[in-house]
Amino acid sequence: MDQKKKVLFLCTGNSCRSQIAEAIVNDRMADIWQAVSAGTQPAGYIHPNALLVLREIGIDHRGFSKSVDDFRDIEFDLVVTVCDDAAETCPMWLGRGKKVHMGFIDPAKAVGSEEEVLVVFRSVRDQILEKIPQLLRENES
Repeated sequence: MDQKKKVLFLCTGNSCRSQIAEAIVNDRMADIWQAVSAGTQPAGYIHPNALLVLREIGIDHRGFSKSVDDFRDIEFDLVVTVCDDAAETCPMWLGRGKKVHMGFIDPAKAVGSEEEVLVVFRSVRDQILEKIPQLLRENES
């Protein structure tokens, strides 16, 4: 069997979007892809709402917040920045691998009631669930 393709999801804090992407890929596409995530300024935790919305779709993610520096020497097939360009500066990846930007709003910045905030987390999760697997399928060959 061929070796799995490697994808790195990058953002600033590595507590929400990149973690959700990592968890979805490792759960739903593990036959072809191995995903990791990292941040330029790791928050040091995964946002509880990110874990909650993953559990809602049957994914029990047990990752942790990691620094991009931990992966500098690893060769990735694909590096995906998931920051929202309009609101943030996406981190630069200085290592190897095809670079793609796919921006998602930061659900950690959502305000309102607990339910209103969860709506934003679910929306971002659902966007990642739709767009990231499609992107990876396009990059399998």
